[in-house]
Amino acid sequence: MAQDIAVEAIDLVKHFGETRAVDGVSFAVPQGSVLGLLGPNGAGKTTTVRMLTTLSTPTSGTGRVNGHDVVKEPDAVRRSMGLTGQAATVDELLTGRENIRLIGRLYGLPMQHIKTVADELLERFLLTDAADRIAKTYSGGMRRRLDLAVSLVASPPVLFLDEPTTGLDPRSRADLWEVLRGLVRDGTTLLLTTQYLEEADQLADQIVVIDKGKVIAAGTPTQLKDEAGRASVVVTVTDPGDLPKAEALLRQCSPEVYVEHSARRLTCPASGLEDMTRIASSFADSGIGVDDLGLQRPSLDDVFLHLTGHRAEDVDENAELEELVAESTKQEALR
Repeated sequence: MAQDIAVEAIDLVKHFGETRAVDGVSFAVPQGSVLGLLGPNGAGKTTTVRMLTTLSTPTSGTGRVNGHDVVKEPDAVRRSMGLTGQAATVDELLTGRENIRLIGRLYGLPMQHIKTVADELLERFLLTDAADRIAKTYSGGMRRRLDLAVSLVASPPVLFLDEPTTGLDPRSRADLWEVLRGLVRDGTTLLLTTQYLEEADQLADQIVVIDKGKVIAAGTPTQLKDEAGRASVVVTVTDPGDLPKAEALLRQCSPEVYVEHSARRLTCPASGLEDMTRIASSFADSGIGVDDLGLQRPSLDDVFLHLTGHRAEDVDENAELEELVAESTKQEALR
C-alpha cells in the first residue's frame, strides 16, 4: 500500500547536456527498511539521491519521500528526511554539542528540546565524552557519527546516506553499521549508496544495482547472489594424499568438481543446504579427514562482476565527480 512506502522513484531521468546521468530509474523503499543503491562511480547513484533529496530537479519522472512529491512539495520532503553526504559537513570550529544545537536552532526547535535531543544523540552515537571538544579534534569515525547525529536532530523518518563509511577504518565502519542497525530497529527508513559491497550485504534488505543510469538488477542480497551463480560446497581435506579419493566421492554427487591441490581444497556446485548435508554425511562415512566443509554462495562482488562486467574496484573514479561538476556549473548559471 502507498502509505507503507517511505521512498519512491518512478522513471526518474536526469540530463546533463546530451548525457543521461539517470535514465528511468524506479524503485520503492518500504517504511522501516534499508535499500542499498549499488553501482560503479558515474552510474547515477549520487544524482538519484540528489533528486530525491530536492538538491537537483529531475528532468522527468517522479520522486516521493514520505508521500511528498520532491518537485511539488520540496519543503515537506526536507522536513521528512535527513541527509548525510559523502564527506562529513560538521563545523570543525564548533564542539560536537554546539554542532547539534546549531542545527536544532535552524530547525526552529524549542531550546529545551534541543538540549535534550543533543544529550540523547551524543549518547547514542558514543560521543558524550567528546561532546565539548571542537570537532576539528575528532577522528574520522567520530566526525561521521557526529554528521549522522546532526542529520537526526529533527527525528526524520527517512535518512539518505551517500557512502556513509567512505574513508573509515574497518573498526569505525563496523561501529557505524551497528548504529545504523539501531536506527532501523527504531523505525527509521534508510537509503544508502555504498562502494563497499560487504556494507550492502550487512545492512540492506533490498539492493538496486544501477549502471549507466539504468536499473540493471534488484532484489535481496541472497536473490542477487543466486542470479550470479549457483552455490558451491567447498571441502578442505586434512591429508593431500586423500584428494583423489575425495574427488571420486564428490563426483558421485556432481560431475563438476574443481580441485586445488596446493590448498587441499575441492569445490562442486550445490543446490543448497540439502546437498551440503548429503556430502558431509558421505565424508563422515568415508574415513577421509576433513579440515573444513561448508556451503559457499557467490559474493556481492561476484554479482557486481556478473552484472557490470567488472569488479567493484575496477571503476572510473572520476566519472561521478564529472556529473557533480556539471550539476554545480548548471546551478551557478541559473543563479
